Amino acid sequence: MHKNLIKIAIVDDSKTMLLTLKAMLNGLGYQNTETFSSARLAFDEIKKDSSAYHCVLTDLNMPELDGMAFIRQLGEIGFNGGVAIVSEMDERVISLAADLAKIHKVRLIGNLSKPVSVKQIEMVLDRLKTLNVVKMQTLQYLSEQELIEAIENQQIEPYYQPKINSQTNRVDSLEILARIVKPGRIDAILPQHFLPTAVSLGIENIITFQLVEKAARHYCELQVIFDHDFKLAINLSPKQMQDSFCAEQMATILCVNGLEPSQFIIEVTEEYALRTPEQLETLNRLRMHGYGIALDDFGTGFTNLNQLRTLPFTEIKIDRCFISSIRDDKFSQVIVKSLIDIAKEQKVELVAEGVEDIEDLEYLRQSEIGILLQGFFICRPKPIHEVVRWYSKWKQISEKSIS
Repeated sequence: MHKNLIKIAIVDDSKTMLLTLKAMLNGLGYQNTETFSSARLAFDEIKKDSSAYHCVLTDLNMPELDGMAFIRQLGEIGFNGGVAIVSEMDERVISLAADLAKIHKVRLIGNLSKPVSVKQIEMVLDRLKTLNVVKMQTLQYLSEQELIEAIENQQIEPYYQPKINSQTNRVDSLEILARIVKPGRIDAILPQHFLPTAVSLGIENIITFQLVEKAARHYCELQVIFDHDFKLAINLSPKQMQDSFCAEQMATILCVNGLEPSQFIIEVTEEYALRTPEQLETLNRLRMHGYGIALDDFGTGFTNLNQLRTLPFTEIKIDRCFISSIRDDKFSQVIVKSLIDIAKEQKVELVAEGVEDIEDLEYLRQSEIGILLQGFFICRPKPIHEVVRWYSKWKQISEKSIS
């Protein structure tokens, strides 16, 4: 959508701030803006036709109706545009307000502290593009028959996303991500379109086994390309961690393909707590057999610092919420520095997920250890032939940066 067609509501009780934000937006090419000095007035106008506005920039601390209540009311009427919080309040206050916005099903595209820069505004509004794409797409699930046919026809394919050592630029490991690739279809089918069906059928293991088998066969080819050893990583769900057969079958697949468990990392998502004795027993047995164990999305779930000390993790993956814009976020910097100290003490690898721009990349490269980097700025998930092409270019760029 052209910038002139994007209608933006600016809500702030400060006339100076309204004029400043409007000028910034005009300078970026967003001419269709409307200012409101009262959240009540803004809500009454948006309520008339919520689809008329594509984005709302709102302050938090306002009289009569404050920003949190305003955002809650936007959620109640099903406002589908993007919302960005622009406030001079304490960062933790803004962050909590942002969390509440998500609870109210509001599409949050940013939370900014005043004084706001033009670059920050531009970054936030760039997210509208992604938001509009998501809104246009209706999430459709594969039917049971379609998924079974995909499995029977060996259409479950591994896509790979590398983790790069920040000091050496070498590929330390490749995360395996599931895709369904159908003949004649340009785009691969993403997990959100077929995993719910797989879970309902109880066939997640079959998908995992097909991925592991194909990735194991790819290992030797990639090892020649990279010219050094590396590891493969795959996520197991809590349900799979409950199932001892899953780990046994994986070990069989690796053995048949001449790989050792030490060449594999099992990623456990922190969003779901590992609580049952069976899950913890499987975790411990996998580590005893030589697998690496990664705690994925650290910072979003149930793991506390004591569990980092007591559970046999070999890798901690810091969630993207602490990595995005880390060069400007003091709180995230403190969290990451603390985790660097923990990683040194516990002798575990540290991975930064969601590296999406050069500023965050350079900040993380200044860390005292060779933190591993993963994200779209480095490489999006790709099938093996595209990973080979990517690595050829990455190697050239890396050699220039080191020399």
